Amino acid sequence: MTDDPAKGIRSPLYHCELPILLLDEAGKPDKPQLTAIEDDYSRLIVGYRLSFQQSTALTTALTLRTAICRKEDPRWHAYGIPTVFYSDHGPDFTSQHMEQVAADLSMELIFSQVQVPRGRGKIERFFRSVEQLLLQDLPGYAPEGSTGVKAVLTLPIFEHRFRNWLLDDYHRRVHVETKCSPQERWEAGGFLPRMPKSLEQLDLLLLTVAKTRHVEPDGIRFQGYRYMDPTLAGYVKEEVVIRFDPVDMAVIKVFHQERFVCRAICQELAGQTVSLKEIEKARSERRKQVREGLSTRAAMVDRYVQIHHQPEPSP
Repeated sequence: MTDDPAKGIRSPLYHCELPILLLDEAGKPDKPQLTAIEDDYSRLIVGYRLSFQQSTALTTALTLRTAICRKEDPRWHAYGIPTVFYSDHGPDFTSQHMEQVAADLSMELIFSQVQVPRGRGKIERFFRSVEQLLLQDLPGYAPEGSTGVKAVLTLPIFEHRFRNWLLDDYHRRVHVETKCSPQERWEAGGFLPRMPKSLEQLDLLLLTVAKTRHVEPDGIRFQGYRYMDPTLAGYVKEEVVIRFDPVDMAVIKVFHQERFVCRAICQELAGQTVSLKEIEKARSERRKQVREGLSTRAAMVDRYVQIHHQPEPSP
């Protein structure tokens, strides 16, 4: 491996459980998982994902998608398909899906040899920086051996603080090895990032959460919500495949016979970031309320029957 920008982007990806207690969707304390992709040359973080779930092929795919796409945040300039993408031998990394993604994107996929990590040292230094420069100053910091720590922050609030630290501090801080900040070294690299032919092609490759649905006259029904786009009018009664990011359910991508059709939007969720887990939790709580309501009504009916239909006294 060489630190030569002319060779293209070389990106290691790894997961790490962060030593901080946050409040999950149920209000219970839990430690988040950070998945990060680092550019080997500049040490810039080109993509990351925070979640309470253990790493899976989906986590890897969604983080890689973030790394490749142009960012909406003007502070984050990194994007492009890695020339080389390497990681450890976890089952999510060695899945056939990831191998197919690498082939379709003309991206070399390299796995570290067992007990011989390749590129891991650099990304692990980043994880240490997260702990030493950010987590130690936040409520809920829970290093190994700590006791009595209370979770205060939620994951969305923590993610907001993490992103500001990453883009405003870490990317602009002079790196001890390169003697340059990751942001400056990335921008001075002199290489042109490769991009997929379209973002729709990238969605088809990376968004592994796929469901089959039939298009109805009023759109697509999914998880109790209605998703609409004018393009769907030409696909009524047709079977389509929807793909989505389980962390943001406001938009679904619709495909017909493996071709992109449209982005269907749920007006009820538009402008929000609502996860599939939050939707399932809300539906579960609603079902519980309905069951409790039915039980209460049944008890009232039984009481009414007891009062008004008491047996007549014997003569």
